[in-house]
Amino acid sequence: MLLHVPGVLSPEQVRAMRTALESSKDWVDGRETVGAQGAKVKHNQQLAEQAPLRDQLGRQVREALERHALFFAAALPLRVLPPRFNRYAGGGTYGMHIDGSVMRLPGAGSALEQGAQLRSDLSCTLFLNEPDDYDGGELLIADTYGEHEVKLPAGDLILYPSSSLHMVKPVTRGARLAAFFWVQSMIRDDARRRMLFEMDTSITRLTQTGADAQAVLQLTGVYHNLLRQWAET
Repeated sequence: MLLHVPGVLSPEQVRAMRTALESSKDWVDGRETVGAQGAKVKHNQQLAEQAPLRDQLGRQVREALERHALFFAAALPLRVLPPRFNRYAGGGTYGMHIDGSVMRLPGAGSALEQGAQLRSDLSCTLFLNEPDDYDGGELLIADTYGEHEVKLPAGDLILYPSSSLHMVKPVTRGARLAAFFWVQSMIRDDARRRMLFEMDTSITRLTQTGADAQAVLQLTGVYHNLLRQWAET
């Protein structure tokens, strides 16, 4: 499921975050955080893993996500990898690739320890610049329905299956700042996750339009029983 999630951050939050990132001295070569294959096609900068600013801004992003009903309904998150931040400028790009399937959670002990790792079900990019601030930099996502170019307003997020091939096209003017992170969903299967999201959206719409209360209650029960049956926690 490819989903545009608007208004994750307010304009004020975006401005403050962008100002902090633009003045930071903790940018490093983005290839430091990928394997040999990814390093061949990744040409950007990334806020250093140990930078205090990364933790500070990452907490702000996670707090905003916790308040965003649409994100929760679509992702049904079980674990969220702490957000990272990247910058593309001067032709910076990230060629076609697929995200790693399993990622180590920071602060975890042994890799064999329960809960030490995250399965990447969903990839998320939170845009921090307005589309007119830079040329290029579109996130191109390929799926069974073709290729989709994504370039969203600042503060908006795109959520898509981590199994998708994707790339960031070269930035030829200005700079593209973004937060990115991965989600392990309670629902591993994308088709089931989409079904639950569509059902949840329908329940909300029926409630808002004054549909028969008993029918809405019954449909809500079906939703939660399916979630109970399919969820991995």
